[in-house]
Amino acid sequence: VPPVESGGALVQVGGSLRLSCVVSGSTFRISAMSWYRQAPGKQRELVAAISEGGGATNYVDSVKGRFTISRDDAKNTMYLQMDSLKPEDTAVYYCNPAPHEPGFGSWGQGTQVTVSS
Repeated sequence: VPPVESGGALVQVGGSLRLSCVVSGSTFRISAMSWYRQAPGKQRELVAAISEGGGATNYVDSVKGRFTISRDDAKNTMYLQMDSLKPEDTAVYYCNPAPHEPGFGSWGQGTQVTVSS
């Protein structure tokens, strides 16, 4: 069963959103997880990653200082807090296990984030 993303919306430049990702099954808490995004006409890119347990995080340079990834293993849920949004953040956002994890590759519908200027 692929993850289920939610929380996307239309927001103005400088606004904030919090995305959620719910993962079914028992492997979530032992998996490194990632957020990805795909803008129109572009390839899907890795935006942020979080280790098993949440002790380590990484971000693509374009979102550093603006986005925060977190996880709640008790709820099988991962979050992406997005602040100071820019038009270039407009994309469909997806979550998935990290590429080296066994569950990687089963993609959900994603959630649309649109930042208007």
